[in-house]
Amino acid sequence: MSGRSHVPTPTNEPVKGYAPGSPERAALKRELDRQAATHVEVPLRIGGQAFSTGVLGEMRMPHDHQHILGTYHRGGAAEVAWAVEAARAARPAWAAMPWEARAAIFLRAAALLAGPWRDRVNAATMLGQSKTAHQAEIDAACELIDFLNFNVHFLAGIMDGQPSSSPGVWNRQEYRPLDGFVFAVTPFNFTSIAGNLPTAPALCGNTVVWKPASAAVLSAHVLMELLEEAGLPPGVINFLPGSGAEVGDAVLAQPDLAGVHFTGGTDTFRGIWQRVGSQIDHYRQFPRLVGETGGKGFVFVHPSADPDAVVTALVRGAFEYQGQKCSAASRAYIPDTLWPQVREGLFAAIESIAVGDVRDFRNFMGAVIEESAYRRLSGVIEDARRRLGAGIVEIAGGRCDDSVGWFVEPTVAVVSDPHDRLMREEFFGPLLSVYVYDADGVEEALALCESTAPYALTGAVFARDRAAVDRASEVLRFAAGNFYVNDKPTGAVVGQQPFGGSRASGTNDKAGSPLNLLRWLSPRVTKETFDPPKAYGYPFMTEA
Repeated sequence: MSGRSHVPTPTNEPVKGYAPGSPERAALKRELDRQAATHVEVPLRIGGQAFSTGVLGEMRMPHDHQHILGTYHRGGAAEVAWAVEAARAARPAWAAMPWEARAAIFLRAAALLAGPWRDRVNAATMLGQSKTAHQAEIDAACELIDFLNFNVHFLAGIMDGQPSSSPGVWNRQEYRPLDGFVFAVTPFNFTSIAGNLPTAPALCGNTVVWKPASAAVLSAHVLMELLEEAGLPPGVINFLPGSGAEVGDAVLAQPDLAGVHFTGGTDTFRGIWQRVGSQIDHYRQFPRLVGETGGKGFVFVHPSADPDAVVTALVRGAFEYQGQKCSAASRAYIPDTLWPQVREGLFAAIESIAVGDVRDFRNFMGAVIEESAYRRLSGVIEDARRRLGAGIVEIAGGRCDDSVGWFVEPTVAVVSDPHDRLMREEFFGPLLSVYVYDADGVEEALALCESTAPYALTGAVFARDRAAVDRASEVLRFAAGNFYVNDKPTGAVVGQQPFGGSRASGTNDKAGSPLNLLRWLSPRVTKETFDPPKAYGYPFMTEA
Protein backbone atom coordinates (compact mmCIF):
# COMPACT_ATOMS: atom_id res chain seq x y z
CA MET A 1 0.00 0.00 0.00
CA SER A 2 1.53 3.29 -1.06
CA GLY A 3 1.50 6.45 1.02
CA ARG A 4 -0.05 9.76 0.06
CA SER A 5 1.66 11.22 -3.00
CA HIS A 6 3.28 14.65 -3.07
CA VAL A 7 3.65 15.82 -6.66
CA PRO A 8 6.76 17.76 -7.73
CA THR A 9 6.52 21.48 -6.96
CA PRO A 10 6.24 23.25 -10.32
CA THR A 11 8.27 26.26 -11.38
CA ASN A 12 7.76 28.24 -14.57
CA GLU A 13 9.94 26.96 -17.39
CA PRO A 14 12.88 29.34 -18.10
CA VAL A 15 12.73 31.01 -21.51
CA LYS A 16 15.73 30.33 -23.74
CA GLY A 17 17.15 33.41 -25.45
CA TYR A 18 18.42 31.97 -28.78
CA ALA A 19 21.11 34.64 -28.88
CA PRO A 20 23.79 34.53 -31.60
CA GLY A 21 26.38 31.88 -30.80
CA SER A 22 24.18 30.07 -28.27
CA PRO A 23 23.84 26.29 -28.50
CA GLU A 24 20.04 26.48 -28.48
CA ARG A 25 20.07 28.78 -31.51
CA ALA A 26 22.28 26.39 -33.49
CA ALA A 27 20.16 23.38 -32.53
CA LEU A 28 16.88 25.10 -33.45
CA LYS A 29 18.25 26.21 -36.82
CA ARG A 30 19.27 22.64 -37.60
CA GLU A 31 15.79 21.40 -36.73
CA LEU A 32 14.19 24.13 -38.85
CA ASP A 33 16.27 23.05 -41.82
CA ARG A 34 15.40 19.39 -41.24
CA GLN A 35 11.66 19.97 -41.00
CA ALA A 36 11.60 22.39 -43.94
CA ALA A 37 13.19 19.68 -46.08
CA THR A 38 10.78 16.95 -44.90
CA HIS A 39 7.36 16.27 -46.37
CA VAL A 40 5.02 15.03 -43.62
CA GLU A 41 1.80 13.07 -44.06
CA VAL A 42 -0.35 13.40 -40.94
CA PRO A 43 -2.92 10.68 -40.22
CA LEU A 44 -5.83 10.67 -37.80
CA ARG A 45 -5.08 8.96 -34.48
CA ILE A 46 -8.08 6.99 -33.20
CA GLY A 47 -7.76 4.44 -30.44
CA GLY A 48 -4.00 4.60 -30.76
CA GLN A 49 -4.09 3.68 -34.46
CA ALA A 50 -3.23 5.78 -37.50
CA PHE A 51 -6.07 6.23 -39.99
CA SER A 52 -5.95 7.59 -43.53
CA THR A 53 -9.06 8.95 -45.21
CA GLY A 54 -7.60 10.04 -48.55
CA VAL A 55 -9.30 13.42 -48.15
CA LEU A 56 -6.24 15.63 -47.82
CA GLY A 57 -5.46 19.15 -46.67
CA GLU A 58 -2.19 20.98 -47.25
CA MET A 59 0.15 22.40 -44.61
CA ARG A 60 1.89 25.51 -45.98
CA MET A 61 4.41 27.92 -44.54
CA PRO A 62 2.53 31.22 -44.15
CA HIS A 63 5.74 33.18 -44.75
CA ASP A 64 6.60 31.13 -47.87
CA HIS A 65 3.22 29.95 -49.08
CA GLN A 66 4.56 28.00 -52.04
CA HIS A 67 6.43 25.76 -49.63
CA ILE A 68 4.20 22.84 -48.66
CA LEU A 69 5.34 21.15 -45.45
CA GLY A 70 3.07 18.18 -46.01
CA THR A 71 -0.50 16.97 -46.08
CA TYR A 72 -2.97 15.80 -43.46
CA HIS A 73 -5.93 13.45 -43.66
CA ARG A 74 -9.29 15.04 -42.88
CA GLY A 75 -11.94 13.28 -40.85
CA GLY A 76 -15.71 13.34 -41.21
CA ALA A 77 -18.82 11.86 -39.64
CA ALA A 78 -17.66 8.24 -39.96
CA GLU A 79 -14.33 8.98 -38.29
CA VAL A 80 -16.11 10.92 -35.54
CA ALA A 81 -18.18 7.83 -34.75
CA TRP A 82 -15.01 5.73 -34.51
CA ALA A 83 -13.30 8.31 -32.33
CA VAL A 84 -16.25 8.55 -29.95
CA GLU A 85 -16.40 4.77 -29.70
CA ALA A 86 -12.63 4.66 -29.00
CA ALA A 87 -13.06 7.28 -26.27
CA ARG A 88 -15.96 5.30 -24.80
CA ALA A 89 -13.96 2.08 -24.81
CA ALA A 90 -10.90 3.68 -23.18
CA ARG A 91 -12.89 5.51 -20.51
CA PRO A 92 -13.38 2.79 -17.83
CA ALA A 93 -9.70 1.88 -17.47
CA TRP A 94 -8.53 5.50 -17.74
CA ALA A 95 -11.06 6.76 -15.18
CA ALA A 96 -10.15 3.91 -12.82
CA MET A 97 -6.43 4.61 -13.04
CA PRO A 98 -5.09 6.35 -9.92
CA TRP A 99 -4.83 10.05 -10.59
CA GLU A 100 -1.13 9.92 -9.69
CA ALA A 101 -0.54 7.44 -12.52
CA ARG A 102 -2.33 9.70 -14.98
CA ALA A 103 -0.34 12.65 -13.66
CA ALA A 104 2.94 10.82 -14.23
CA ILE A 105 2.20 10.58 -17.96
CA PHE A 106 1.74 14.33 -18.31
CA LEU A 107 4.72 15.11 -16.09
CA ARG A 108 6.79 12.91 -18.38
CA ALA A 109 5.43 14.74 -21.42
CA ALA A 110 6.53 18.02 -19.81
CA ALA A 111 10.01 16.66 -19.17
CA LEU A 112 10.32 15.38 -22.74
CA LEU A 113 9.16 18.75 -24.10
CA ALA A 114 11.65 20.59 -21.90
CA GLY A 115 14.39 18.33 -23.23
CA PRO A 116 14.66 16.31 -26.46
CA TRP A 117 11.32 17.39 -27.98
CA ARG A 118 11.74 21.13 -27.48
CA ASP A 119 13.32 21.95 -30.84
CA ARG A 120 10.92 19.70 -32.72
CA VAL A 121 7.79 21.34 -31.30
CA ASN A 122 9.21 24.85 -31.59
CA ALA A 123 10.31 24.34 -35.19
CA ALA A 124 6.93 22.91 -36.22
CA THR A 125 5.25 25.94 -34.64
CA MET A 126 7.60 28.37 -36.39
CA LEU A 127 7.25 26.81 -39.82
CA GLY A 128 3.56 25.98 -39.74
CA GLN A 129 2.25 29.00 -37.82
CA SER A 130 4.89 31.64 -38.70
CA LYS A 131 6.05 32.34 -35.17
CA THR A 132 9.45 33.82 -34.44
CA ALA A 133 11.86 31.81 -32.29
CA HIS A 134 10.93 33.87 -29.23
CA GLN A 135 7.17 33.58 -29.78
CA ALA A 136 7.46 29.83 -30.36
CA GLU A 137 9.64 29.40 -27.28
CA ILE A 138 7.31 31.20 -24.88
CA ASP A 139 4.30 29.36 -26.33
CA ALA A 140 5.04 25.91 -27.69
CA ALA A 141 7.76 25.12 -25.17
CA CYS A 142 7.48 27.15 -21.96
CA GLU A 143 3.73 27.68 -21.64
CA LEU A 144 2.84 24.11 -22.55
CA ILE A 145 5.46 22.73 -20.15
CA ASP A 146 3.91 24.95 -17.49
CA PHE A 147 0.38 23.78 -18.28
CA LEU A 148 1.41 20.15 -17.96
CA ASN A 149 3.34 20.63 -14.71
CA PHE A 150 1.04 23.11 -12.99
CA ASN A 151 -2.15 21.22 -13.86
CA VAL A 152 -0.81 18.24 -11.95
CA HIS A 153 -0.04 20.52 -9.01
CA PHE A 154 -3.53 22.06 -9.19
CA LEU A 155 -5.20 18.64 -9.34
CA ALA A 156 -3.28 17.50 -6.27
CA GLY A 157 -4.60 20.53 -4.41
CA ILE A 158 -8.15 19.79 -5.51
CA MET A 159 -7.84 16.20 -4.32
CA ASP A 160 -6.89 17.49 -0.86
CA GLY A 161 -10.22 19.29 -0.55
CA GLN A 162 -12.41 17.23 1.74
CA PRO A 163 -15.54 18.04 3.79
CA SER A 164 -15.58 18.04 7.60
CA SER A 165 -17.07 15.15 9.55
CA SER A 166 -19.16 15.17 12.73
CA PRO A 167 -18.70 12.59 15.53
CA GLY A 168 -19.61 9.11 14.39
CA VAL A 169 -19.64 10.13 10.72
CA TRP A 170 -17.01 10.06 8.00
CA ASN A 171 -17.68 12.36 5.02
CA ARG A 172 -15.57 11.88 1.93
CA GLN A 173 -15.47 13.55 -1.48
CA GLU A 174 -14.17 11.86 -4.59
CA TYR A 175 -13.49 13.65 -7.85
CA ARG A 176 -14.83 11.68 -10.79
CA PRO A 177 -14.43 12.47 -14.49
CA LEU A 178 -17.50 13.60 -16.37
CA ASP A 179 -19.97 10.99 -17.50
CA GLY A 180 -19.09 10.84 -21.19
CA PHE A 181 -16.35 12.26 -23.44
CA VAL A 182 -14.96 15.77 -23.88
CA PHE A 183 -14.66 17.52 -27.24
CA ALA A 184 -11.52 19.71 -27.45
CA VAL A 185 -11.48 22.32 -30.22
CA THR A 186 -8.15 24.11 -30.44
CA PRO A 187 -6.94 27.27 -32.25
CA PHE A 188 -4.03 27.92 -34.61
CA ASN A 189 -2.38 30.72 -32.68
CA PHE A 190 -1.09 28.97 -29.55
CA THR A 191 0.47 25.51 -29.59
CA SER A 192 0.28 25.57 -25.80
CA ILE A 193 -3.50 25.96 -25.91
CA ALA A 194 -3.67 23.17 -28.48
CA GLY A 195 -1.87 20.97 -25.95
CA ASN A 196 -3.77 22.11 -22.87
CA LEU A 197 -7.35 21.82 -24.10
CA PRO A 198 -7.27 18.02 -24.57
CA THR A 199 -4.82 17.20 -21.76
CA ALA A 200 -6.48 19.13 -18.92
CA PRO A 201 -9.70 17.06 -19.14
CA ALA A 202 -7.68 13.90 -19.74
CA LEU A 203 -5.63 14.48 -16.57
CA CYS A 204 -8.95 14.54 -14.68
CA GLY A 205 -9.84 11.08 -16.03
CA ASN A 206 -11.86 12.05 -19.10
CA THR A 207 -11.36 10.70 -22.59
CA VAL A 208 -11.23 13.20 -25.42
CA VAL A 209 -11.95 13.78 -29.10
CA TRP A 210 -9.54 16.50 -30.26
CA LYS A 211 -10.09 18.62 -33.36
CA PRO A 212 -7.05 20.84 -34.00
CA ALA A 213 -7.19 23.96 -36.15
CA SER A 214 -6.61 23.16 -39.81
CA ALA A 215 -3.93 25.88 -39.95
CA ALA A 216 -1.91 24.28 -37.14
CA VAL A 217 -2.08 20.55 -37.81
CA LEU A 218 1.70 20.07 -38.01
CA SER A 219 2.48 21.19 -34.46
CA ALA A 220 -0.64 19.42 -33.15
CA HIS A 221 0.56 16.20 -34.82
CA VAL A 222 3.93 16.54 -33.09
CA LEU A 223 2.17 17.06 -29.76
CA MET A 224 0.11 13.91 -30.32
CA GLU A 225 3.31 11.96 -30.93
CA LEU A 226 4.83 13.51 -27.80
CA LEU A 227 1.89 12.38 -25.66
CA GLU A 228 2.09 8.85 -27.05
CA GLU A 229 5.84 8.80 -26.34
CA ALA A 230 5.05 9.85 -22.77
CA GLY A 231 2.83 6.78 -22.35
CA LEU A 232 -0.69 8.04 -23.06
CA PRO A 233 -2.89 4.93 -23.49
CA PRO A 234 -4.77 4.37 -26.76
CA GLY A 235 -8.16 6.05 -27.05
CA VAL A 236 -7.66 8.56 -24.24
CA ILE A 237 -7.09 11.41 -26.71
CA ASN A 238 -8.27 10.83 -30.26
CA PHE A 239 -6.78 13.19 -32.87
CA LEU A 240 -9.24 14.20 -35.58
CA PRO A 241 -8.31 17.01 -38.01
CA GLY A 242 -11.04 18.17 -40.34
CA SER A 243 -13.42 20.98 -41.06
CA GLY A 244 -15.27 22.55 -38.17
CA ALA A 245 -18.65 21.81 -39.70
CA GLU A 246 -18.04 18.19 -40.68
CA VAL A 247 -16.27 17.17 -37.49
CA GLY A 248 -17.97 19.53 -35.06
CA ASP A 249 -21.56 18.87 -36.07
CA ALA A 250 -21.03 15.12 -35.90
CA VAL A 251 -19.42 15.32 -32.46
CA LEU A 252 -22.13 17.60 -31.03
CA ALA A 253 -24.75 15.10 -32.19
CA GLN A 254 -23.34 12.39 -29.90
CA PRO A 255 -25.50 11.61 -26.81
CA ASP A 256 -22.39 10.92 -24.72
CA LEU A 257 -21.03 14.46 -25.11
CA ALA A 258 -20.07 15.57 -21.59
CA GLY A 259 -18.25 18.80 -22.31
CA VAL A 260 -16.64 21.10 -24.85
CA HIS A 261 -13.23 22.70 -24.25
CA PHE A 262 -12.93 25.45 -26.85
CA THR A 263 -10.67 28.29 -27.88
CA GLY A 264 -11.52 30.20 -31.04
CA GLY A 265 -13.91 32.71 -32.51
CA THR A 266 -16.84 34.13 -30.60
CA ASP A 267 -19.33 33.35 -33.37
CA THR A 268 -18.14 29.75 -33.56
CA PHE A 269 -18.58 29.26 -29.82
CA ARG A 270 -22.03 30.83 -29.94
CA GLY A 271 -22.88 28.35 -32.69
CA ILE A 272 -21.71 25.46 -30.51
CA TRP A 273 -23.77 26.76 -27.60
CA GLN A 274 -26.85 27.12 -29.80
CA ARG A 275 -26.40 23.64 -31.25
CA VAL A 276 -26.03 22.07 -27.81
CA GLY A 277 -29.01 24.02 -26.47
CA SER A 278 -31.23 23.04 -29.37
CA GLN A 279 -30.72 19.34 -28.69
CA ILE A 280 -30.32 19.36 -24.92
CA ASP A 281 -32.90 16.61 -24.51
CA HIS A 282 -30.69 14.39 -26.66
CA TYR A 283 -27.75 14.23 -24.22
CA ARG A 284 -27.29 11.88 -21.28
CA GLN A 285 -26.18 14.86 -19.18
CA PHE A 286 -25.93 18.63 -19.43
CA PRO A 287 -22.68 19.19 -21.37
CA ARG A 288 -20.24 21.61 -19.78
CA LEU A 289 -19.24 24.36 -22.18
CA VAL A 290 -15.90 26.05 -21.54
CA GLY A 291 -14.81 28.64 -24.06
CA GLU A 292 -12.16 31.32 -24.47
CA THR A 293 -13.12 33.36 -27.50
CA GLY A 294 -12.46 36.81 -28.97
CA GLY A 295 -10.98 39.98 -27.59
CA LYS A 296 -10.47 43.65 -28.24
CA GLY A 297 -7.65 44.27 -25.79
CA PHE A 298 -7.38 47.88 -24.67
CA VAL A 299 -4.58 50.08 -23.41
CA PHE A 300 -5.86 53.08 -21.44
CA VAL A 301 -3.22 55.76 -21.02
CA HIS A 302 -3.62 58.30 -18.22
CA PRO A 303 -2.03 61.76 -18.56
CA SER A 304 0.46 60.76 -15.83
CA ALA A 305 1.79 57.77 -17.79
CA ASP A 306 5.40 57.25 -18.91
CA PRO A 307 5.28 57.72 -22.71
CA ASP A 308 8.27 55.48 -23.40
CA ALA A 309 6.70 52.60 -21.46
CA VAL A 310 3.47 53.13 -23.37
CA VAL A 311 5.23 52.93 -26.75
CA THR A 312 7.01 49.69 -25.88
CA ALA A 313 3.81 48.10 -24.56
CA LEU A 314 1.86 49.10 -27.65
CA VAL A 315 4.48 47.75 -30.06
CA ARG A 316 4.88 44.45 -28.27
CA GLY A 317 1.23 44.09 -27.30
CA ALA A 318 -0.17 44.91 -30.73
CA PHE A 319 2.36 43.45 -33.15
CA GLU A 320 4.06 40.40 -31.62
CA TYR A 321 2.91 37.32 -33.51
CA GLN A 322 1.30 39.66 -36.04
CA GLY A 323 -1.39 40.64 -33.54
CA GLN A 324 -2.90 37.15 -33.81
CA LYS A 325 -3.59 36.88 -30.11
CA CYS A 326 -7.01 37.24 -28.53
CA SER A 327 -5.21 39.25 -25.86
CA ALA A 328 -3.48 41.61 -28.31
CA ALA A 329 -3.50 45.36 -27.76
CA SER A 330 -6.08 46.26 -30.37
CA ARG A 331 -7.30 49.68 -29.24
CA ALA A 332 -5.66 52.48 -27.27
CA TYR A 333 -7.00 55.58 -25.54
CA ILE A 334 -4.26 58.22 -25.31
CA PRO A 335 -4.55 61.77 -23.89
CA ASP A 336 -3.81 64.66 -26.22
CA THR A 337 -1.09 65.89 -23.85
CA LEU A 338 0.95 62.69 -24.38
CA TRP A 339 -0.05 61.83 -27.94
CA PRO A 340 2.71 63.85 -29.72
CA GLN A 341 5.46 62.02 -27.81
CA VAL A 342 3.76 58.62 -28.05
CA ARG A 343 3.06 59.16 -31.74
CA GLU A 344 6.69 59.93 -32.49
CA GLY A 345 7.96 56.82 -30.74
CA LEU A 346 5.21 54.55 -32.03
CA PHE A 347 5.47 55.59 -35.66
CA ALA A 348 9.28 55.36 -35.58
CA ALA A 349 9.05 51.83 -34.16
CA ILE A 350 6.64 50.78 -36.89
CA GLU A 351 9.05 51.87 -39.58
CA SER A 352 11.89 49.95 -37.93
CA ILE A 353 10.07 46.64 -37.43
CA ALA A 354 11.41 43.87 -39.67
CA VAL A 355 8.76 41.58 -41.18
CA GLY A 356 9.61 38.40 -43.03
CA ASP A 357 10.55 34.72 -42.90
CA VAL A 358 10.74 33.58 -39.27
CA ARG A 359 13.81 31.49 -40.07
CA ASP A 360 15.65 34.81 -40.32
CA PHE A 361 16.01 35.59 -36.62
CA ARG A 362 16.35 39.32 -37.31
CA ASN A 363 12.63 39.57 -38.06
CA PHE A 364 10.28 40.77 -35.33
CA MET A 365 7.17 39.59 -37.21
CA GLY A 366 6.25 36.79 -39.59
CA ALA A 367 3.21 36.33 -41.83
CA VAL A 368 -0.47 36.08 -40.95
CA ILE A 369 -1.72 32.54 -40.83
CA GLU A 370 -3.40 32.03 -44.20
CA GLU A 371 -4.69 33.67 -47.37
CA SER A 372 -8.19 34.32 -46.02
CA ALA A 373 -6.71 36.20 -43.04
CA TYR A 374 -4.49 38.22 -45.39
CA ARG A 375 -7.41 39.21 -47.61
CA ARG A 376 -9.58 40.14 -44.65
CA LEU A 377 -6.89 42.30 -43.02
CA SER A 378 -5.70 43.95 -46.21
CA GLY A 379 -9.33 44.79 -46.97
CA VAL A 380 -9.84 46.40 -43.57
CA ILE A 381 -6.67 48.47 -43.99
CA GLU A 382 -7.66 49.53 -47.50
CA ASP A 383 -11.08 50.57 -46.22
CA ALA A 384 -9.41 52.66 -43.53
CA ARG A 385 -7.27 54.36 -46.19
CA ARG A 386 -10.38 55.22 -48.18
CA ARG A 387 -11.82 56.84 -45.06
CA LEU A 388 -8.85 59.15 -44.43
CA GLY A 389 -10.29 62.54 -43.57
CA ALA A 390 -13.71 61.00 -42.95
CA GLY A 391 -13.40 59.18 -39.64
CA ILE A 392 -9.74 58.22 -39.94
CA VAL A 393 -7.25 60.94 -38.94
CA GLU A 394 -4.07 59.19 -40.10
CA ILE A 395 -2.57 55.77 -40.78
CA ALA A 396 0.98 54.58 -40.20
CA GLY A 397 2.42 51.43 -41.73
CA GLY A 398 -0.07 49.01 -43.24
CA ARG A 399 1.78 47.78 -46.30
CA CYS A 400 0.55 44.37 -47.48
CA ASP A 401 2.34 41.92 -49.79
CA ASP A 402 1.33 38.33 -50.56
CA SER A 403 3.79 37.61 -53.37
CA VAL A 404 5.94 35.31 -51.20
CA GLY A 405 4.15 35.11 -47.85
CA TRP A 406 0.98 36.54 -46.37
CA PHE A 407 2.68 39.61 -44.95
CA VAL A 408 0.74 42.43 -43.32
CA GLU A 409 3.01 45.06 -41.83
CA PRO A 410 2.21 46.71 -38.48
CA THR A 411 -0.55 49.29 -38.81
CA VAL A 412 -1.75 52.14 -36.60
CA ALA A 413 -5.01 53.90 -37.46
CA VAL A 414 -5.95 57.04 -35.55
CA VAL A 415 -9.72 57.51 -35.43
CA SER A 416 -11.82 60.60 -34.78
CA ASP A 417 -14.88 58.65 -33.66
CA PRO A 418 -14.38 56.51 -30.52
CA HIS A 419 -17.20 54.26 -31.75
CA ASP A 420 -15.57 53.57 -35.11
CA ARG A 421 -15.63 49.90 -36.12
CA LEU A 422 -11.85 49.86 -35.70
CA MET A 423 -12.42 50.46 -31.97
CA ARG A 424 -15.19 47.87 -31.65
CA GLU A 425 -14.47 44.87 -33.87
CA GLU A 426 -11.82 42.19 -33.52
CA PHE A 427 -9.64 41.87 -36.64
CA PHE A 428 -7.01 39.43 -35.34
CA GLY A 429 -4.03 41.01 -37.01
CA PRO A 430 -1.33 43.68 -36.61
CA LEU A 431 -3.80 46.57 -36.52
CA LEU A 432 -3.87 49.01 -33.60
CA SER A 433 -6.59 51.65 -33.41
CA VAL A 434 -5.95 54.84 -31.43
CA TYR A 435 -8.40 57.37 -30.08
CA VAL A 436 -6.84 60.60 -28.78
CA TYR A 437 -8.95 62.03 -25.97
CA ASP A 438 -9.01 65.38 -24.19
CA ALA A 439 -6.75 65.08 -21.13
CA ASP A 440 -9.39 66.90 -19.11
CA GLY A 441 -11.93 64.20 -19.93
CA VAL A 442 -10.42 61.12 -18.28
CA GLU A 443 -13.75 59.95 -16.85
CA GLU A 444 -15.47 60.19 -20.22
CA ALA A 445 -12.62 58.31 -21.87
CA LEU A 446 -12.76 55.56 -19.22
CA ALA A 447 -16.48 55.18 -19.86
CA LEU A 448 -15.81 54.80 -23.59
CA CYS A 449 -13.14 52.19 -22.94
CA GLU A 450 -15.51 50.23 -20.71
CA SER A 451 -18.50 50.18 -23.02
CA THR A 452 -17.41 50.45 -26.66
CA ALA A 453 -16.41 46.85 -27.49
CA PRO A 454 -18.46 43.74 -26.62
CA TYR A 455 -15.42 41.83 -25.34
CA ALA A 456 -13.93 41.56 -21.85
CA LEU A 457 -10.70 39.60 -22.14
CA THR A 458 -7.60 41.75 -21.57
CA GLY A 459 -6.83 45.38 -20.87
CA ALA A 460 -4.13 47.60 -19.43
CA VAL A 461 -3.85 50.96 -17.75
CA PHE A 462 -0.71 53.10 -17.79
CA ALA A 463 -0.37 55.74 -15.09
CA ARG A 464 2.15 56.97 -12.53
CA ASP A 465 -0.65 58.47 -10.44
CA ARG A 466 -1.79 55.74 -8.02
CA ALA A 467 -5.23 57.24 -7.60
CA ALA A 468 -5.64 57.10 -11.39
CA VAL A 469 -4.69 53.41 -11.40
CA ASP A 470 -7.25 52.67 -8.71
CA ARG A 471 -9.97 54.64 -10.49
CA ALA A 472 -9.31 52.90 -13.82
CA SER A 473 -9.31 49.51 -12.10
CA GLU A 474 -12.71 50.31 -10.58
CA VAL A 475 -14.35 51.61 -13.77
CA LEU A 476 -12.90 48.81 -15.91
CA ARG A 477 -13.56 46.03 -13.40
CA PHE A 478 -15.79 44.02 -15.74
CA ALA A 479 -14.10 45.07 -19.00
CA ALA A 480 -11.21 42.58 -18.72
CA GLY A 481 -10.69 39.20 -17.10
CA ASN A 482 -6.93 39.84 -17.18
CA PHE A 483 -6.03 43.41 -16.22
CA TYR A 484 -2.52 44.84 -16.38
CA VAL A 485 -1.06 47.89 -14.67
CA ASN A 486 1.84 49.50 -16.52
CA ASP A 487 2.34 46.43 -18.70
CA LYS A 488 1.13 45.18 -22.07
CA PRO A 489 -2.12 43.16 -22.06
CA THR A 490 -0.48 39.99 -23.42
CA GLY A 491 1.79 37.29 -22.05
CA ALA A 492 -0.18 35.66 -19.22
CA VAL A 493 1.97 33.09 -17.39
CA VAL A 494 0.57 29.80 -16.10
CA GLY A 495 0.32 29.83 -12.31
CA GLN A 496 0.84 33.60 -12.19
CA GLN A 497 -1.95 35.12 -14.30
CA PRO A 498 -4.71 32.53 -14.91
CA PHE A 499 -6.23 33.47 -18.25
CA GLY A 500 -9.79 34.11 -19.42
CA GLY A 501 -12.48 36.74 -19.86
CA SER A 502 -16.23 37.18 -19.98
CA ARG A 503 -18.88 38.97 -22.06
CA ALA A 504 -18.16 38.04 -25.69
CA SER A 505 -14.72 36.73 -24.66
CA GLY A 506 -15.90 33.46 -23.16
CA THR A 507 -16.81 31.69 -19.93
CA ASN A 508 -13.81 32.95 -17.90
CA ASP A 509 -12.88 29.50 -16.59
CA LYS A 510 -9.24 30.55 -16.23
CA ALA A 511 -6.85 28.19 -17.99
CA GLY A 512 -3.73 27.80 -15.91
CA SER A 513 -5.56 27.51 -12.59
CA PRO A 514 -7.61 25.01 -10.55
CA LEU A 515 -10.78 26.75 -11.76
CA ASN A 516 -10.41 25.21 -15.21
CA LEU A 517 -9.74 21.70 -13.91
CA LEU A 518 -12.84 21.83 -11.73
CA ARG A 519 -14.92 22.05 -14.91
CA TRP A 520 -13.72 18.55 -15.90
CA LEU A 521 -14.51 16.91 -12.58
CA SER A 522 -17.83 15.65 -11.19
CA PRO A 523 -17.60 15.30 -7.39
CA ARG A 524 -19.36 12.61 -5.41
CA VAL A 525 -19.80 12.94 -1.65
CA THR A 526 -20.11 9.84 0.54
CA LYS A 527 -21.44 9.94 4.09
CA GLU A 528 -20.66 6.87 6.19
CA THR A 529 -22.34 6.52 9.60
CA PHE A 530 -20.55 4.14 11.97
CA ASP A 531 -23.38 3.54 14.45
CA PRO A 532 -26.67 4.17 12.62
CA PRO A 533 -29.87 4.83 14.62
CA LYS A 534 -32.12 1.85 15.30
CA ALA A 535 -35.44 3.69 15.73
CA TYR A 536 -37.10 6.43 13.74
CA GLY A 537 -38.36 8.59 16.63
CA TYR A 538 -36.86 11.86 17.92
CA PRO A 539 -36.71 13.21 21.50
CA PHE A 540 -39.21 16.00 20.77
CA MET A 541 -41.87 13.34 20.21
CA THR A 542 -41.74 12.17 23.84
CA GLU A 543 -44.69 13.22 26.06
CA ALA A 544 -43.60 15.71 28.74
